[in-house]
Amino acid sequence: MPGDMNAVRIPRFGDSGVLTLEVVPERDPGPGEVMVAVRFAGINPGEIPIREGRFGGEPPFGQGSDFAGDVVGLGEGVTGWRVGDEVIGMSDERSAQADYVTLAADRVVAKPAGLGWAEAGSLYVVGTTAVAAVDAVAPKPGETVVVAGAAGGVGILAAQLAKRAGARVIGTASDANHLALEDLGIEPVAHGDGVADRIRTIAAGGVDAFIDTHGSGNVDLAFELGVEADRIETIIDFAAASRGIRAVGMSSVADPAAAVALVADLLARGELVLPIKARYPIDEVATAYDALAGRHGLGKIVLQVGAGV
Repeated sequence: MPGDMNAVRIPRFGDSGVLTLEVVPERDPGPGEVMVAVRFAGINPGEIPIREGRFGGEPPFGQGSDFAGDVVGLGEGVTGWRVGDEVIGMSDERSAQADYVTLAADRVVAKPAGLGWAEAGSLYVVGTTAVAAVDAVAPKPGETVVVAGAAGGVGILAAQLAKRAGARVIGTASDANHLALEDLGIEPVAHGDGVADRIRTIAAGGVDAFIDTHGSGNVDLAFELGVEADRIETIIDFAAASRGIRAVGMSSVADPAAAVALVADLLARGELVLPIKARYPIDEVATAYDALAGRHGLGKIVLQVGAGV
């Protein structure tokens, strides 16, 4: 019989103060499902408007998509997984911020041994989104690509993936994050007034492609820099899609499991870096989202649920 577990719940729409940690029933895995004991769960900016009611729905419901943990149960017909396997997963039911997640077996991938739990727990959404963003602009060796918001979770992975494709990468970011970007081979430029001129100064040959991970007028900036519409991608300014640009996210990835497995392997081998900006225990989930809402700092914020390092 299922037991009880702790889970983050949204009982009503509102600010971070509505988030509660409640005791709810566990759900045993059904046919084709696995049950995972969560160690770390990611938090993402897109979860804020969901909680605020801007995307509709009817609370109460859970929260969180990506996570990492250990398989503790197998449903009928599941092959390829064993109890004790370490996995990275994606909950389509927004139920990741909990002691246990039960989900389809094809929504988890193996966690490489060399990948830390915090990075693994915050990887699925940003990893697949970064792959989608880079694929959308298809950088070629020798081209110059600008990544707006290059210090964020998606931005820092997209910038590194574009660089791996052979492109020169310029990243807009706050001054405090410039040294970290330089260490990754990304050329930092301060955002804000005058950013177009600063980019032109270091990219005298022009900009070939532009990835916007932040919004706030970056599509306009891309056009100002002379980038063709079909080489501009945004993961956030969907209203700008009417201007002929690309506006795709993780849902455009044909094989998300393969995409996240690729990024996880590169991280485990040290060929990519996903900085962890802060870790919060799950009972401080509201504080974690308040920190996320500021959209400052380098990398990801993650919730620690169970044991992990």
